[in-house]
Amino acid sequence: MLNIPLMSNNISKDDVEKLICFLRETDRFTNGPKVREFERAWSEWLGVKYSVFVHSGSSANFMTMAGIAELYGTGEVIVPTITWVSDISSVIAAGHKPVFVDVDFRNLAMSEEEILGHITPETKAVFLTHVLGLNGLTERLVGELGRRKILLIEDVCESHGVRMGGRKAGSIGFASNFSFYYAHHMSTIEGGMICTDDERFYQMMRMYRSHGMLRENDNAAYRGEVQRANPDLNPEFIFMVPGYNMRSTELNAVIGLNQLGRLDAQIARRRENFSLFLEGLDSRRYYTEFDLDGNSNYALIVILRDKDPELFRRLCGKLAEEKVEFRRGTAGGGNQTRQPFLKKRFPQLEPGSYANADHIHFYGLYTGNFPDLDQGRIRGLVRLLNGI
Repeated sequence: MLNIPLMSNNISKDDVEKLICFLRETDRFTNGPKVREFERAWSEWLGVKYSVFVHSGSSANFMTMAGIAELYGTGEVIVPTITWVSDISSVIAAGHKPVFVDVDFRNLAMSEEEILGHITPETKAVFLTHVLGLNGLTERLVGELGRRKILLIEDVCESHGVRMGGRKAGSIGFASNFSFYYAHHMSTIEGGMICTDDERFYQMMRMYRSHGMLRENDNAAYRGEVQRANPDLNPEFIFMVPGYNMRSTELNAVIGLNQLGRLDAQIARRRENFSLFLEGLDSRRYYTEFDLDGNSNYALIVILRDKDPELFRRLCGKLAEEKVEFRRGTAGGGNQTRQPFLKKRFPQLEPGSYANADHIHFYGLYTGNFPDLDQGRIRGLVRLLNGI
């Protein structure tokens, strides 16, 4: 029995001990000094000026798209067909129009040519997902978006540490979103981060995180200007944007700070695991030509090279027998345009027209990759897959 879960031991005993020590010493539990310390440490690790810690990656998505609408107005946002649901939901909730494009098998991200081919005068942003620890960007695409003054937003929720050249994903675009959910490269149990080099956007995110309150903006000159323009309002309760409570806690930040210290080593181990997996996989039967430059693999990706429903059915059955946990369709369950919430809102969508996303939807899955996954089980998984 292979017995491979999607994730194992992502909250260590050392994390728990650090949290216990903190609880013994503090009387502050909600968003406070530890949150700010974690934000600074994360910004330094990533290579950005500003980070805002929130209670989930989905919250980060929601706030980012809402902030873009507030600062730049609504418009078209190019989104992938393979991604997590909250990326698309956040675009719709903010009043933008999602424009769906197909993905590239090499990195499961939006095809560069598809993105450039769908840009119109109404395009406000490109919301690109770095899928399952693979880099989704090219220098050409970044340069072209910059030239056309189109905002690049990076979803790095399951791809911490991915690199494009010498830069980490999440430090390349206008803004980026991360998730620290239990199954991701590092975890704060629940949690997310918004990152940017833009000071105005950063201040907007601070307000969105806490009910839209002016007092969360730490630009004193801006606060004073708004307060003077609104003398009839209590300065402590001036609401600038329609925000909600998206704050995280000191407890989550303590765990995050402790996990950050071992993140690079864990990324290296995940990368080694994925290389070992691909080296042994039968490339006649499975797709193996992924672009591995700068990867920080999140999961072991299995995609049939040919359309074969019977083979895929047997594959899923064998994995279940061996207690190998897996997710069909890879990231987000596959082709998002097949989901009911999108069919209801955009009945004109034709899921079959996104050929690569649809192939991944019906003939792709992923299984767990985590730092303490031993090489013996990886080789056993490869033997199982090749023998079906």
